[in-house]
Amino acid sequence: MRPGDPPPVGPAGRRRRLLGAGALALFLLFCAAHLIGHAVDAEGVHRATKPLLIPALMLVVAARGGPRLLLVALACGWAGDVLLMPDHPVAFLGGMAAFGLGHLGYLALCRRAARAGARPPRSRIVAAAPGYAVVGVAVVVTLWPGLPADLRVPVAGYAALLAATACAAALTLGPRGAAGGALFLLSDALIAAGIADGPVVPAQGFVIMSTYLAAQWLLADAVLRSPAARPPGHRSGDGPVPATPPPPARTAVRAPGRTGTTAR
Repeated sequence: MRPGDPPPVGPAGRRRRLLGAGALALFLLFCAAHLIGHAVDAEGVHRATKPLLIPALMLVVAARGGPRLLLVALACGWAGDVLLMPDHPVAFLGGMAAFGLGHLGYLALCRRAARAGARPPRSRIVAAAPGYAVVGVAVVVTLWPGLPADLRVPVAGYAALLAATACAAALTLGPRGAAGGALFLLSDALIAAGIADGPVVPAQGFVIMSTYLAAQWLLADAVLRSPAARPPGHRSGDGPVPATPPPPARTAVRAPGRTGTTAR
């Protein structure tokens, strides 16, 4: 269901709510199993559940009537998850490219939200954008010496894209979007730190996946609650999109001196 649409009622509404609740329960179940697998170092469990996480979240989005672009962004995240599973440099580059496409999708959704009425004040943009730029640069500069030479430029480009997504989400998608963007930035910074032999945290795999899953959920939920979920051209305050009015009724009228009819 999109913002501005009337709440579903009757059997169809109940089915949609049940479908949404079931999809959310499935997503949470897969998340719990995956994170427990990390916590107890059960590699088979977390590897088996990883490809199921984002498809379950996509079911939640679909049940809530989310925009197609959000499903595409999540599908790119799923491709990135799968490509990152093998421990191989080419697979890592492919996974990073897939996530980059997902971030482009999120940026497009943020732009859609801004055009539909969530445009932030210029003063907030001026305050936020340099801050996220500084964070992105600091991460790259810190990890640069330890990164393999063939990964330095791709990681720097991806970091810029990630910081842009976090900034745009904070400006246009509200507190949930801000939290989701920040957690995505943290999760991927920890991945890069592991590659660059940089600072690590206890239970790093668990922390990376828990922050990543929270980020994807918060961003998806923020989009669903934002003007970006409205149909194109539907602006804040417009209310439900009106149905096309029926054609005027044809009324038979007598033409003077004639026995035929004409439409009025």
